[in-house]
Amino acid sequence: MRALRILLIIAVVLGGVFVAADRVAVHFAESEAADRIGFAGAEAGSTDVSIKGFPFLTQVADSRLDEVDVKVEDIRASAAGRDIRISEIRARLRDVTLGAGYTSATAARATGTAVLSYAALTEAADEGVTVAYGGDGKVKVTGSVRIPLVERTVTRTVLSTVTLVDGDTVRVRADEVPGEGIPGLEGLVRRKTDFERGIGGLPDGLRLERIEVAPGGLEVSVSGADIALAG
Repeated sequence: MRALRILLIIAVVLGGVFVAADRVAVHFAESEAADRIGFAGAEAGSTDVSIKGFPFLTQVADSRLDEVDVKVEDIRASAAGRDIRISEIRARLRDVTLGAGYTSATAARATGTAVLSYAALTEAADEGVTVAYGGDGKVKVTGSVRIPLVERTVTRTVLSTVTLVDGDTVRVRADEVPGEGIPGLEGLVRRKTDFERGIGGLPDGLRLERIEVAPGGLEVSVSGADIALAG
């Protein structure tokens, strides 16, 4: 009985050492991965990586991770010659294959959400235009235009619908622009308040699926396959 107790104690101690070593290894790997993940043609701010599954060391030995959560903040990309900032991308990566020497990785599948804040949309709009949450799935766009016919400047706020066009472009279009009987006013206002902006800088293989208007910004669902994570 004494020998059995000793064996059980040794097993518990060794198990604890293995768990501790496994957790140390996974934290180190998460830190290394966060430093290496990048976006082609774009600059990114902070990156956080969380590797799921236990034990981690056996996954590494097999050069395959079951699931990895990635969060990247403040991604600045250029689309059609105009910069647009993605406030945040949250992605869940599955079946991640590690390359030779663990210097690269590829996710077989990925799903997530890209968030464009209203401040970022204002930056991407024309000068003098602001974009804000309008409630009920709409955005509120405000802009000022000069009316040559009456030689005065007017400011108008419109509720606009946001749609995803061609899988990579955000379109903002006013539902209605009051003309107030002034010839050409609607067209002048729409030149300011209606716009399209492409979203670039996403990793190859990720595509935009749908867009939702939320109080904190536009939430764009993304998914893809064979996503290269580092190299």
